[in-house]
Amino acid sequence: MKHSIAELTAMVRTGRITAVSLVEVSLEQATANTTLNAFISLDRERALEAARQTDALVAAGGDPGPLCGVPLVIKDNINVAGMRTTAGTPGINFVAKSSAPVVARLQAANAIIIGKTNMHELAFGVTSNNAAFGAVRNPQDPSCFPGGSSGGTAAAISAGIVPAGLGTDTAGSVRLPAALTGIAGLRPTTRCVDPAGIVPSVPSFDVVGPMARDVMDVAYLYGIMTGNPVAARRDVKGLRFGVAKPHCENLSPGVAQAMEVTLACLQHAGATLLDVDLSQVVAASFEVGFPIGFHQMKSAMTDFLAQYQPQTQLEEMINQIASKDVKAVYENSVIGEGAPTEADYRTALGRIEGIQREYLRIMQHHDIDAFIFPTAVIEAQSIATSSDTLMINGETAPTLQTYMRNNAATGVCGAPGLTIPIGTGEAGLPVGMELDGRPGGDLELFAIGLGLEAAIASKT
Repeated sequence: MKHSIAELTAMVRTGRITAVSLVEVSLEQATANTTLNAFISLDRERALEAARQTDALVAAGGDPGPLCGVPLVIKDNINVAGMRTTAGTPGINFVAKSSAPVVARLQAANAIIIGKTNMHELAFGVTSNNAAFGAVRNPQDPSCFPGGSSGGTAAAISAGIVPAGLGTDTAGSVRLPAALTGIAGLRPTTRCVDPAGIVPSVPSFDVVGPMARDVMDVAYLYGIMTGNPVAARRDVKGLRFGVAKPHCENLSPGVAQAMEVTLACLQHAGATLLDVDLSQVVAASFEVGFPIGFHQMKSAMTDFLAQYQPQTQLEEMINQIASKDVKAVYENSVIGEGAPTEADYRTALGRIEGIQREYLRIMQHHDIDAFIFPTAVIEAQSIATSSDTLMINGETAPTLQTYMRNNAATGVCGAPGLTIPIGTGEAGLPVGMELDGRPGGDLELFAIGLGLEAAIASKT
């Protein structure tokens, strides 16, 4: 699907195309791309019936809504009424009685959910190499992973199956797969989207984020999700960007080259670039993120199971985890000897406000409109050889920590993060650049992102 969401809705409203035809194309593309393993479940009949109802509404002169008949996908840790929720793990398996509020908003706008997407098991990982449901493959190179944990949503959009969809982001799970598959994605300000009806990871940092081919479509979806439509685009000229360190260090040659070209483009367009050191914010974020994360992964999942699947105890769910990396984390750091103490957890929680103040202080001190940096320090890598460790600049590095390096602090700071594609690196694989903004400044960040996207497009 090469048309924007706004173009698709206009065509359905005017009868140039039907919602049924849109959904049929999406379902055909899903079938044609089954080797990508982007879906855990497809809902063909329900999707087609919803499309028929939309077409009937249009024919009768009714209001088909701002998403009239547009097919979307939803990550399988977000509830959709009548569809199974698994969070990509064998121990969670129930049919949702109601949609998560964020999905209900999209459905009220007449979006059509065609399926639930594959993901890194329990949303804890950066590859979407899922041992229970199979590895998701990157449409740009099926031998490579698409990033995670929202890899299935990213793959479905990148492959052209749907124009947009939802993922979740705790420490990069929307932004990383978007960057590695060549699409755009937003981690909204923490808690600006209702988290109800979502399988939790770390509630202090979890957020649902829209993903689409470009910033305009991400913004369109965000406006419906939140009721806050994006109305403006800011010209790059006069903007001040903080080129964040250590985010721009030890990059793969392809990512470094793409960033260099993009930064030169922004300067040519009249932006001011300043080197800004976020090292202390990043270090502190990792120090508090893990004790908070591991503590809440236990308490939040226990509460979620009690509400949605009361017959399953936490230990039983953990015993059924299929992916070795995820199971090791739960057994060792969530319920095992490595789990944080209550005191460690409370101490970490108490530091968050100070980290957020320092983030804002740096932004204000340098009069920064947004921080910019590569979303991922290296392009997508091989599923077969790089799911645990990878090679970067001649050295072996852990895959999880390498991809989390530039993204985890954003969640601790409660800030919005927007990734946009900026070209390709090694082997023609996509590279993304992230813009992080002021907490609560999502609309402002979109305006900047739209301007930046236009500046890049004018030079390509």
